[in-house]
Amino acid sequence: MKQRRICYVSGTRADFGLMQSTLQAIHAHPRLALEIVATGMHLSRAHGNTVREIEASGLPIRATVPVEVDPPTGATMARNIGQMLVAFTALWQEQAPDIVLLLGDRGEMIAGALAAIHLNIPVAHIHGGERSGTVDEPVRHAITKLAHFHFTATAEARERVVRMGEAPERVWVTGAPGLDGLAALATRPRAELAREAGFDAGRPIALFVFHPVLQEADVAGAQAAAILDALAAQGLQVMALLPNADAGSQAIRAELQRRSAAGALKLATHLPRADFASWMAAADVMVGNSSAGIIEAATFGTPVVDIGRRQHLRERNANVVACDVDAAAVGAAVRQALGHGRFPADNGYGDGASGPRIAQLLATVPLDAALMMKTHAY
Repeated sequence: MKQRRICYVSGTRADFGLMQSTLQAIHAHPRLALEIVATGMHLSRAHGNTVREIEASGLPIRATVPVEVDPPTGATMARNIGQMLVAFTALWQEQAPDIVLLLGDRGEMIAGALAAIHLNIPVAHIHGGERSGTVDEPVRHAITKLAHFHFTATAEARERVVRMGEAPERVWVTGAPGLDGLAALATRPRAELAREAGFDAGRPIALFVFHPVLQEADVAGAQAAAILDALAAQGLQVMALLPNADAGSQAIRAELQRRSAAGALKLATHLPRADFASWMAAADVMVGNSSAGIIEAATFGTPVVDIGRRQHLRERNANVVACDVDAAAVGAAVRQALGHGRFPADNGYGDGASGPRIAQLLATVPLDAALMMKTHAY
């Protein structure tokens, strides 16, 4: 039987890390042939040139699509969607995959969806139906309306996708792919990580991951400064990651680099997936606005302080406490999280077996002519 060609679009270290085990399951499936298109921050030296992680995984890269990540503004983000749309169209017009696979809500994903539907290629979307209240939410829902198959992380997200008019028989709860194999990746002990970072393992440690919100790009640097001031006031040792390349990221980067140069925190451009998982497991608290805090940290029972609007409407595990971007509010939330300590390892986003489910669905869903004649189901 002819293998189905599945093309996954990857633009960041984050989406590839979340999807790697699922992509491996697709690659290993006898009825599927995987190909990856790498773009966005993967090809940026300032963001760690993380395309090398895809190469090191042994997964097949069909093409790379460079775009400009500077200056990090909304205009750059919008232009990049156009550039990626042109590139993806040319690539898939030359040789079309059977299904384009997309994750979440970023610009490269909506560009992939737009290119695919105009070339009559079915689209499968992972993590649809979730809310956030920032620019991410309308982009995510737009991809849902462009997609033909939906692999949601939770039952609530599935219900929302169906209420958006998607055919119920094409919406499955698969769980979050980022949980697959996550616990097994956290192999590095706290003492080793602390020693490498120059921390005292006996004192509280915070893992800081804070990205800009497009609508608040002009105050992103001040927001980061307020949060970091609150962490310093609590006496926390801070392991920080640089933000993504979205509008407002330059000011956050500058604030982190200034404090790193002064010895106030340990700063990493990028952490390999296993190191990131180890830090999530070892930290006393995770602070910022990354989806990793909402979805993944519960696997380790790590307390999370989720700050601001970027994730504020997402479904939450019991380990997450939310607060505004305000030094006093952050300080109170951090004290609450540290006072509680670790939570039971219970994660409502899935059971860690999403990859095989998604691979099997991709191998077996009907690809008939009626699929592309998409209409609202109500």
